[in-house]
Amino acid sequence: MTAEAAAVLDGARVVPVLTVRQLAAAGPLAEALAAGGARCAEVTFRTPDAEQVLKTMAAHGGLAVGAGTVLTPEQAERAVAAGARFVVSPGFDAEVVDKCRELGVPVVPGIATATELMRALRAGLTTVKLFPAEAVGGLRALRALAAPFPQMRFMPTGGIGPEQLAGYLAEPAVLAVGGSWLATPAHLDAGAYAEIRRLTAEAVEAGAR
Repeated sequence: MTAEAAAVLDGARVVPVLTVRQLAAAGPLAEALAAGGARCAEVTFRTPDAEQVLKTMAAHGGLAVGAGTVLTPEQAERAVAAGARFVVSPGFDAEVVDKCRELGVPVVPGIATATELMRALRAGLTTVKLFPAEAVGGLRALRALAAPFPQMRFMPTGGIGPEQLAGYLAEPAVLAVGGSWLATPAHLDAGAYAEIRRLTAEAVEAGAR
């Protein structure tokens, strides 16, 4: 994530990562996240209505909405056309990075190894997503990768829950933490927007400490 993306996040330390299967949930979800104090959100491109969900949530006005699970340059174009303010990928793809630069939006590629991290640095990036964070070693892996690359900032995502949040946020190399526990498909299926608001408020408070 470049300095521009840090500005998009506006100091947010927790980024809700959302898989929204029904378009009807987009508006109430945006309201619940904003009411909980979220400043941004990442809508994953894993569902048929992802573009419309992103567009609806971006129109809310209270959130900087980005697109996640972007795998191709074409998806990046569609995401930005739908209103994405930033783009997140699960891995490093030079063509996706180049397309995002062409489109003028910050991009956060995923990395899990030092080799991938060096490729990101060579591409001129200064922030990456450690993914899947817990599966590749969690805080120990993040610290090991951060040590030889002090110029890099991380957005760890994957398997992180409220129990691990404070530990990640305490790391100087961590810009923000991506979390899917804040609004799961089960929450959305049940219409549990009050619970989403509560979980979001707790995470935002943890990020402010």
